[in-house]
Amino acid sequence: MTLKLIPQLMSHIRWLTPCSLCGLGHQQSHSLCHDCWEQLPWFKQDHQTQLFRNEMQIHVALNYQFPIDRLIQKYKYEQQLHFQTLLTHSLIQLRLPKVHAIVPMPISTERLAERGYNQMLIIANLLSKKLNIPVWQPVIRLAQHSQKGLSRVERMENITEQFQVIKAERRKYRKVLIIDDVVTTGSSIRALSNALEKLGCQQIEIACIAAAQI
Repeated sequence: MTLKLIPQLMSHIRWLTPCSLCGLGHQQSHSLCHDCWEQLPWFKQDHQTQLFRNEMQIHVALNYQFPIDRLIQKYKYEQQLHFQTLLTHSLIQLRLPKVHAIVPMPISTERLAERGYNQMLIIANLLSKKLNIPVWQPVIRLAQHSQKGLSRVERMENITEQFQVIKAERRKYRKVLIIDDVVTTGSSIRALSNALEKLGCQQIEIACIAAAQI
C-alpha cells in the first residue's frame, strides 16, 4: 500500500515545487511549468524533428537558442545537475526509434577530471530507466589536439582518431542510439558512429537535445 502511494506523493511534491525556469508556475514531471515548457525553442524543420548534418539524419528536440543554450551551459559547465530532468524529457518527447542500447557521447579522461561528470552519461542513465534499455559505452575518447592550422580533412582525421574502440568489450548490439547535447557540424557524432560500425552496429540512430546553426 505504501509503495503504491509513492508516485502520487512525488506528483504532489512536484506540484508544490516551483518551475525551475521561471520560479512561478507549478513544476510538472519535466521540472518546468506548462507555459515555460511550451515556450521552449522546439526544433521544427518542415514539420519534422530531424535534420541532416554530415550526411547523417539526426533527431533533434530543440534549437540551440535562449533559454535552452544557457541551461545546457549551466548543466554542462556549472554543475547545475538539476537540469538533467528537463534535458532528458526533451529527448523523451521525440519519437525515438526502437534500439537495443543507448550510447552517450564519450568525453576524454582529462575533460572528465576537469568537469567531474559526463553530462550525457547522466542523461543516458535516466533514458535507460525510462525506455528499459541498457547504456553501452564501448568507445573511449582521447584528449583533443589543437585543430589550429589544419585543413578540413586533417581536422576530421584528428577527430576520428580521438574515438577508440574498447577491444575488451564483449557486449554487442546491432541497433543503438547515440545521444549528445548539441550538434553543430556533426563531426564528433560521425567519428563515434564510425567506431560503432567497427563493432558491428548495423543501425545507428542519433538524437541530440539541441541543434546549433552553422
